[in-house]
Amino acid sequence: MNKNINMLICIAVPLLFAASSCDVRKEKQAKNDAPRIVNIVNFIRQVEPRMAQAATGSGEGHVSEEMLYRTVVEQVKQLKQYDLPGTFLLQYDALINPKYQELLKNETVAGSEVGAWWEITQPHVEAAGMKWRGRYPWDWHADVGFATGYSPQEREKLVDVYMEKFRSIFGKYPASVGSWFIDAHTLAYMYDRYKISASCNCKDQIGTDGYTLWGGYWNQAYYPSRRNAYMPAQTADGQIPVPVFRMLGSDPVYQYDCGLGSMAQWVLTLEPACRNGGEKRQWVEWFFDNMVNRPCLAFNYIQVGQENSFLWENMQKGLNIQIPLVDSLRRQGKISVETLETSGQNFKNQYPLTPATAVTALTDHKNEGRKTVWYNSRFYRANLLWNKEQFHFRDVHLFDERMESDYLTKAGTSTQCIYSTLPLVDGFVWSTATDIAGMRLTDEHGARLTTDGNPAITELSDNVLQVEIATLAGDLFRIVFYEDRFEVECVTTGKTKSWMLEMKAAENAELPFRSIDGKQINASYRNFDYSVECLAGSIEQIDRGFCLKPAERKIIVKCKQCYKTAV
Repeated sequence: MNKNINMLICIAVPLLFAASSCDVRKEKQAKNDAPRIVNIVNFIRQVEPRMAQAATGSGEGHVSEEMLYRTVVEQVKQLKQYDLPGTFLLQYDALINPKYQELLKNETVAGSEVGAWWEITQPHVEAAGMKWRGRYPWDWHADVGFATGYSPQEREKLVDVYMEKFRSIFGKYPASVGSWFIDAHTLAYMYDRYKISASCNCKDQIGTDGYTLWGGYWNQAYYPSRRNAYMPAQTADGQIPVPVFRMLGSDPVYQYDCGLGSMAQWVLTLEPACRNGGEKRQWVEWFFDNMVNRPCLAFNYIQVGQENSFLWENMQKGLNIQIPLVDSLRRQGKISVETLETSGQNFKNQYPLTPATAVTALTDHKNEGRKTVWYNSRFYRANLLWNKEQFHFRDVHLFDERMESDYLTKAGTSTQCIYSTLPLVDGFVWSTATDIAGMRLTDEHGARLTTDGNPAITELSDNVLQVEIATLAGDLFRIVFYEDRFEVECVTTGKTKSWMLEMKAAENAELPFRSIDGKQINASYRNFDYSVECLAGSIEQIDRGFCLKPAERKIIVKCKQCYKTAV
């Protein structure tokens, strides 16, 4: 992924080849007016204290400051070659280095952006008048290297010191601030006092490098809750008006299941140092094809780039594939290459609340018959997965702006960090390697219905996505995702006499469900209570889960919680 040097060169599932065409029965063409946005974000560390066997290939040794600097020089040169604007985010220790200041002031493409990378370093802490607690000048442990490890008052000091130093160097405050994770107090303070325009955070992951961000708005961007920067807000009053863009470009089919059966994922992403992802031409072309040419509702988003810790020799191959492709797609008018600041401003101008978006991947770069659809709104996310003729809801997580993060009012004391939302279906955490949790279509006897493997995807409006699934028994099911609910209907009956949706977890999975009363599931997760209502059909408790039974061939699941403020 990003931080643990022993994992710098990514290990992921083997790549065979990318499919060149879509074999769906029918698929509505992506809307011409749906933007496909690319940010080229490279963030910069002054030091890399971790042992760098994977990065240097030398077995022993370290990454020197000069090696880190030369990596950024090469990134700048490459973007100049293609006249592409980039976003360069500086840690405080890199910010105060005159070499980076001169490079980014004088050598970047016109229209490029310099912003802040929010990992905390020793010079930063000491400039704020505090004592450094880290093992090294930069320490990647969450209680030292991230704002979550500091009290709210200390976080404000760190922000003030950085902002004033940045303005003294670049003549203005930074408009964009990124990090693997930023707490809500820090992000709100940055907006309220310094009016930042955009932020970015890590992709969804479980346990990677000790950082867990799970169940969030998948890819694209969202307005975070003022109580929880990872949780999408539902109301204007409850949100921080800074869009947070999801980084790294996860494989929409395979990343979710990396490390299934454990509680630590490896990585399959667009990062150019990822050997089976962003470094492979076939995977990169497959990834961009899905992001550029498939239905996405409001917009689609791709973050290209890499932190300098990986070093140029390890990202060069991947970037030499990705950057020319980005340039070609830009020249064809298929994508817009923007700075993070510009994307944030455009988002705010167009969306007063978090919009609904989708990510669809209807071909399989491994040619194994897998396809997926992700739907996001400010109320929930849902993921559908096809494995040849097998189909299931792999994931449904609900969003509630009232759920406070563990770090809102106090400092985190663990070397790890956990951000999460509210699970209804969790195909990773509730699974083992051989017993895969999910919500599946079954007949009246509980036998799983098989499909023809060719879903039809239609964008019914800017925020409504329809998925049609034909079973081998001759039934046609229609799943429609609305912002506040999803509906499943059998619109054409074949040989199946009756059907239901059965959510079953693996043995010994810790489920949040507290009671099921026929129309509602009451649940509690991380000491936060929430509920799910069945507006059409009924809910029945079963061993290790629940089943949803239709009324008049239809199930409607409400994913919107009750709020005092109307939404």
